[in-house]
Amino acid sequence: MPTKTIRKAVIPAAGLGTRFLPATKAVPKELLPIVDTPTIQYIVAEAVAAGVRDVILVCARGKESIVDHFDLAGELEAHLERTGKLELKQQMRDIARMAHIVTVRQQEPLGLGHAVLCAKDVVGDEPFVVMLGDDVIDAPIPGAKQLADCFGRHGLGTIALMEVPREDTHLYGIAAGSAVDDRTIRIDALVEKPRKDPPSNLAVIGRYVLPPSIFEILERVRPGVGGEIQLTDALAILAREEGLLGYRFQGERYDAGDRFGYLKANIMYALKRPELAGPLRAFLSGIK
Repeated sequence: MPTKTIRKAVIPAAGLGTRFLPATKAVPKELLPIVDTPTIQYIVAEAVAAGVRDVILVCARGKESIVDHFDLAGELEAHLERTGKLELKQQMRDIARMAHIVTVRQQEPLGLGHAVLCAKDVVGDEPFVVMLGDDVIDAPIPGAKQLADCFGRHGLGTIALMEVPREDTHLYGIAAGSAVDDRTIRIDALVEKPRKDPPSNLAVIGRYVLPPSIFEILERVRPGVGGEIQLTDALAILAREEGLLGYRFQGERYDAGDRFGYLKANIMYALKRPELAGPLRAFLSGIK
């Protein structure tokens, strides 16, 4: 397969966000802020930093406000201009210009694999990156770019891996294989949430650079647990038929889909802000 530049990102955003109820009863979980920036904006910014031009949001009914966030807001911008908040107005305009946003509808909650398959016609015949909004990666080199660079070197689908404690392997998809270099393995085993005897302690994290052939594989994957089409099942087939790499990315990952992980992300991103870091450290040091 010829190596191509990654120009498209697929971001599944159709989930109900039940772990964050009641906050997500009316507000999409993707718009919950980390400090003052919606979680999904961090994901889109990472995609753009990896060279992505088109961002495909796979949404469900009731998620229109996500699209609105990346659109122009004339009334708001006019108000900011009238009140002299020109820098803030420019920030709002920049959000609308981050990327070319395309939406497709996932009409039924049939799993992550099905969500990716919904983007088939928009992606077309080129490699692309799948980015899960619950995984926020803080890294000097954006996580998606690290994977895209690995794909560029080897020309094979590449998924993000992270070492986790052995006792936590049942919480993740786990990959194992033979070493290609210090950070890369060629995957020969992929197990979703192993209950015992995990093949390694390398957990699959929500970043995947995939060839377009994954769509044909997803079309023949049978529904698994809960009647859902599992992306992991398709990746296991891809590993057997074409080859699949796992890349141990550099950076800190926060699980923004978990309440404690979300709190950690808010604290760590606030500490990166000069105007917040001092007061926050003082507040935290005074907690008993």
